Amino acid sequence: MTLILDLILRLAVWLLLAPLLPGIINKVKAWVACRRGPPVLQLYYDLAKLWRKGVVLSTLASPGFIAGPAVAWVALTGAAMLMPLGPAGSALSFRGDVLLLIYLLALARFCTAWAAMETGSAFEGMGAAREVSYAVLAEAAIIAAVLSLSVQTGSVSLVTMLSPSAGAGAVLLAAGLFTVLLAENCRVPFDDPNTHLELTMIHEVMVLDHSGPPLAAILHGASVKLLLFAVLLVQAVLPMGELPPLGVAGALAAGVLVVTVGVGLVESLLARLAFRRVPLLLTTAFLLCLFALLVAWKGGAK
Repeated sequence: MTLILDLILRLAVWLLLAPLLPGIINKVKAWVACRRGPPVLQLYYDLAKLWRKGVVLSTLASPGFIAGPAVAWVALTGAAMLMPLGPAGSALSFRGDVLLLIYLLALARFCTAWAAMETGSAFEGMGAAREVSYAVLAEAAIIAAVLSLSVQTGSVSLVTMLSPSAGAGAVLLAAGLFTVLLAENCRVPFDDPNTHLELTMIHEVMVLDHSGPPLAAILHGASVKLLLFAVLLVQAVLPMGELPPLGVAGALAAGVLVVTVGVGLVESLLARLAFRRVPLLLTTAFLLCLFALLVAWKGGAK
């Protein structure tokens, strides 16, 4: 009974707090531009409205058009449940759970791209092709970051890997993971979530034909993914292992807030990159994580 209650509480934390992050980002962008901007809880209102609407289906779409967003949402939620939350640990911790985390993130991307191509739209197929081509470099950076944490701790369990700080390679790892966070969550300078021009869209063009509850699942899953990467980044680089439980919880919440505000500032101060430059920036993120891996390996060899 206690285990079930713990799972329900963790699930509620992830599902209820995740839509808050896009609202904070939009508020930061509005503040930089000296505008009032939408309310912080705007995504909650949008999700409630979408759940009450009907679904418009293309005549070419198969059941995979509906199943794709649903499976992607479940995969992202499952990945979030694997992520430890400071002193509370992880609900589903086991040896090698970090590998399952990577596979679940890849499954979510695959299902989103699959659903995008179900409509037979040239624009959505173009967006899916861009998404998976950039994902090759982004996933390489994630794997390099995970390997650096694994080499440092000698473990492949997220609870153990994220307990200490990243040591001498913390700055490199933080820069690499933050760049990957921007790419994986389709933020500037990789993508612009507010653009409406299909020729320059990546992630947003893949959801043009979705409506109603499937679109709500996509938007909510995207917010869960943003929170997941923010928690991963904070716990990977901050030395929180020796703090008391309340201190760890406060540091984790403050760190996630700092990362969220940082995303808003990046979107406000930088322009979207040209497509030909995106691979170069993702390669830089991979090299940063690779250098963090080398630092961890060299430090462990002494």
